[in-house]
Amino acid sequence: MTTSHIHRRILLGVAAGGLTALLAACGGGGNGNGSSNSNSNDNSASTSHGAQVTAELSDFHIKLSTEKFQPGQYTFTAKNTGSHVHALEIEGPGGENRSKTVDPGQSTTLTVTLKSGSYEVYCPVDGHKDLGMKTEISVGGAPAPSDNNTSSGSAY
Repeated sequence: MTTSHIHRRILLGVAAGGLTALLAACGGGGNGNGSSNSNSNDNSASTSHGAQVTAELSDFHIKLSTEKFQPGQYTFTAKNTGSHVHALEIEGPGGENRSKTVDPGQSTTLTVTLKSGSYEVYCPVDGHKDLGMKTEISVGGAPAPSDNNTSSGSAY
């Protein structure tokens, strides 16, 4: 084999490896509707986006840091504590919002506005929802108005 053939084979191998790496990096899932999220282990960027909720994504369970929700804006921090890739999707009256897909040990944020009603929270990665990575939340109505300015008796 000549030196020219060896160089071509090496170049072909390097190009194939680079293409494989590029395709793997692009295939990480993503957000289908333009909702706000970021792939970060630093939660400081999300502190100004409504109430904070942690969603722990394990194999194959979702644990939320709270079970009580009122209408409004929330930032969910999805922490992948499992050994498979996971994501978070929230679907209900406020629409359908999906986070980035994250590798084990990584986290991402998803900021959503929740309206009154029932929502399904699940992992949209193929088959994970059917394996138990789902839960439901109920978003209550607006707080009841205060009775401080009303009288309950008749005036004489």
